[in-house]
Amino acid sequence: MGWNLLFWLLICFPANIALLASTFYQVLILSDLESDYINPFDAASRINYFVLPEFVGQGALCALCLFTGHWFMFLLTVPVTCYHVMLYVKREHLIDVTEVFRVINAEKKLRIAKLALYLIVLIVTIFRFVTPLQ
Repeated sequence: MGWNLLFWLLICFPANIALLASTFYQVLILSDLESDYINPFDAASRINYFVLPEFVGQGALCALCLFTGHWFMFLLTVPVTCYHVMLYVKREHLIDVTEVFRVINAEKKLRIAKLALYLIVLIVTIFRFVTPLQ
């Protein structure tokens, strides 16, 4: 029981907070770009800075849930991980400066959907370490 609590409190919770903060920052940058508060080069470079760490963090969280036998969390995180792998393999994971205005609405919707999923994962994580584990 102690290891399970440490897993949720020291590994999953900080990882979920980091993924949530990274995605929220990306949505804010896209909103600033849409409102013309930031130029496209700065927006693309700021978002692209967080893309690979987000992919690695999501993949590591998904793999940790698989290896520790937390099947519900694994099944909750595996679609986003597969989507990230597909984007990376197709080399469509970075935002192009020249086409940022063409894809801004789709990118914003995608990141808002990921934000909602990360929020659900965070709520499940908080629920898992607050409730008594048996």
